[in-house]
Amino acid sequence: MDFLHDPRFAGLEPFKNKVWLSSPTMHGDEQRWIDEAIATNWVSTVGENINVVERQIADYIGCNYAVGLSCGTAALHLAIRLAAEKLYGAPKTGHGSLEGKRVFCSDMTFDATVNPVAYENGEAIFIDTERDTWNMDPEALEKAFDLYPDVKLVVLAHLYGTPGKIEEIRTIADAHGALIVEDAAESMGATYTVNPSTALAQKLGKSGDIQTGNFGDLGIVSFNGNKIITASASGALLCSDKEDADKVRKWSTQSREAAPWYQHEELGWNYRMSNLLAGCVRGQMPYIDEHIESKRRIYERYASGLSDLPVSMNPIDFSRSRPNYWLSCCIIDSDAMSSEVRGEQDYLWKTEPGKSSPHEILDAISSFNAEGRPIWKPMHMQPIYRMNPFITKNGNGRARSNAYIEGGGVDVGADVFRRGLCLPSDNKMSEEQQDKVIEIIHRCFE
Repeated sequence: MDFLHDPRFAGLEPFKNKVWLSSPTMHGDEQRWIDEAIATNWVSTVGENINVVERQIADYIGCNYAVGLSCGTAALHLAIRLAAEKLYGAPKTGHGSLEGKRVFCSDMTFDATVNPVAYENGEAIFIDTERDTWNMDPEALEKAFDLYPDVKLVVLAHLYGTPGKIEEIRTIADAHGALIVEDAAESMGATYTVNPSTALAQKLGKSGDIQTGNFGDLGIVSFNGNKIITASASGALLCSDKEDADKVRKWSTQSREAAPWYQHEELGWNYRMSNLLAGCVRGQMPYIDEHIESKRRIYERYASGLSDLPVSMNPIDFSRSRPNYWLSCCIIDSDAMSSEVRGEQDYLWKTEPGKSSPHEILDAISSFNAEGRPIWKPMHMQPIYRMNPFITKNGNGRARSNAYIEGGGVDVGADVFRRGLCLPSDNKMSEEQQDKVIEIIHRCFE
C-alpha cells in the first residue's frame, strides 16, 4: 500500500532523518577511552578499560563479579556451560555439558537466550508467557516441573526491560533444586523490589530495589548496538563467586593453563571482551540512568498519546519493579484487530475501519521513515524449535486442538506475538517526532 498517498495520512510528511527503534547514543567520553587504548597499544583482550568496566558493571548492578566478554550470547553460553558443569560435571571433549539433559527456557525472547542450550547438546523446553509482564509464567513453570521433574536448570529472560515474576520463579526453582541463569540483556538497570522478610531476601543476603542480573545463580548483560548501554557488541557474565569468575575468564581466553607453552586441559573459547569495546562501555556507563530516564519519558508519552485507541502498552508490575523501559511496545485489543495472516517470511493484512493490525502499523511507520518491529516470535513457534516441548499453565502446549471437540489450549506468547508490536523507542527521538508516530498510529485505525 502507498501510505504517502492514502487519504487517511493526508498532510503528513516522511521524517527527513530516520527515527530508529533504538540506536546507540554516544556522549564523547567513549572516544577518550578508545583513543587511550590505541595510544597505549592496549588493543587486545587485556587492558585498563576492561579492568575498569568490570568494576563499573559489578558496582552498578550490585553483584560481586562481572566478567567482560565479547557479546551477550557468549556470556549466556558460558553461564549455561558453567551451570551445567555444576549440576552434571565436566563433559568429555567433543560432548556438550547438557547432552541428554533438558532445560526450561523463556519462550518469548530472542533466540540468543536459548541457543546456548543447543550449543551444549541440551534440549530446551519452552515455558509459556504470562500477561502481567510478558515474561515466563510461574504457573507454567510449576506445571513443567510436574511433567519433567528431572530438570535442574532454568534460563529466564526479562522482556523489553521489564522484570518478570522473579520471586515466584526463584521459589519454584529452589523447591525443585534447580539453578537459574538470568538473561538481563534487555533489562540492565531495571530493578525488582525484595521484601526483607522474604525467603528471597535471605537467599540473596539483601533486600530493597535490586538490579536484574542478581536473581539467578549466574546472570548476564549485553552491550549490543541497540541496548540501553552499547559498545556495538560485548557483554558481561555476572556472578557472586570468585572461582566462577576466574573459571569464565579462563574459558573465554581458550582455557590456557599456567605453563610456559600453550597447554590446554579443557575446552575454551575466544570470548573475552576487547579493550577497545571496553573503552566504549567505560564511556557509556556514567550515562545509563540518563538513558533509562529518557526511555521512561518515551514510554509514558506513548501511553498518554495512545490512551484513546483500543491498544495497551507492554505491561509492567509497578508494585514490585522498575523497568529500564528499553523498548516501548503496544498490543491491539482483540476486537480491534483487523485481518492479518503471516507465513514464514511474508504477511498480508487488510484495512478495516476502526481496526488495525501490527503489520499495517509497522508498514505505515516505515513509509514515513521510522522503524518499529514485531514482538519477538516465541521460540516454540520458530522452525528450528518446533519439535521441542512447550508447556503452558494447563500443561502440554502442543497438539491442543481437536477436530471433533470444540475448544483449544492457552498460548499467551502466540497471542502477544499476533497482536503486539515494538514502537520507535530511540532516546534521541524528539517529542515532535514521537507525536507524529502517535498520529500515524491513530490514522491506521481510521
